[in-house]
Amino acid sequence: MTRRLTVHRVGPGVSIQDRGRPGYLGFGLSRGGAADLLALAEGAALLGQDCDCAALEMAGTGGEFEAHADLRIALTGAPMRATIDGTRIAWNASHALPAGARLSIGGAEAGTYGYLHVGGGVAGPERLGSRSAHLASGLGGPLAAGATLAIGADPHPGETGQCLPGTPRFDGGTIRVVPSLQTGFFADSEIARFESTGFRRDARGSRMGVPLAFDTDGFHSDAGLSVLSEIVIPGDIQITGDGTPFVLLCECQTTGGYPRIGSVLPCDLPWVVQAPPGAGLRFRFVTLHAALAAERSAQVHRDGLRGTLRPLVRDPAEIRDLLAYQLVGGVTAGDDGDPGAA
Repeated sequence: MTRRLTVHRVGPGVSIQDRGRPGYLGFGLSRGGAADLLALAEGAALLGQDCDCAALEMAGTGGEFEAHADLRIALTGAPMRATIDGTRIAWNASHALPAGARLSIGGAEAGTYGYLHVGGGVAGPERLGSRSAHLASGLGGPLAAGATLAIGADPHPGETGQCLPGTPRFDGGTIRVVPSLQTGFFADSEIARFESTGFRRDARGSRMGVPLAFDTDGFHSDAGLSVLSEIVIPGDIQITGDGTPFVLLCECQTTGGYPRIGSVLPCDLPWVVQAPPGAGLRFRFVTLHAALAAERSAQVHRDGLRGTLRPLVRDPAEIRDLLAYQLVGGVTAGDDGDPGAA
């Protein structure tokens, strides 16, 4: 039976994404790929496959999908309400999706970007070494209802029922940054004010970047707007002409002339990506030494994800305090509750 997944209904921000296209900045194309690379790694761990497998990225809402063969799926990133043939299923977990079954994924209950992974990955055509849709450049595009997706060969057919504890990153938080080549263009007082300001994720954010809302005066550099246009990368924080900080994300432009006050650590970008509109964000400068240590720690975490898998349904023999559980609550004798029944 052909391994396919049909899209019956889909939100406007659903697209095929993998790890993107590094190495094309010189040709005017940013990396793209999954906005939350940690979610991509979590899905790969749940299904026991390589992180290069393409998944469906869902911005804010999902859709309805039908399997044309027995498939395995995993759901990661921003939690969304998900059901298989009407039965609610767990997020951050792997599940069987039998042939003919329909998977429905609703709106995000927290965060911004959710991910649907399939055992074997989405096997769409490769362009410049990636299956990712780069929406900003028009390389590929969002999915439409009626599309049929080919699915690759599954490395571990039948293995499901696993869950991950997950990494909470859906409510904003404090983001670590390092100085950029242009941090010196800002007065020490402006840098200190940037660190002490409470920001909010603006609703206008996209895969290109996230503007930050705040309640103080805008930020300005001593260089003004005289900075020459030069290469920029995801994580750079540009200060626009009106003094608004703008955090560049995976589909950012490749060059820019706005001064950059700092750069977000790659391992902290998922917190910016997943912050829903209005979520609070603060920024804290760290040394390059501390940044490298944080990146190494994040890599160890990603590499060890498979070791943190747990079964969705626990074996009673492994529950040490089984007698403390209420296992028969609500059970009756089947006599309509007549207290006089023998």
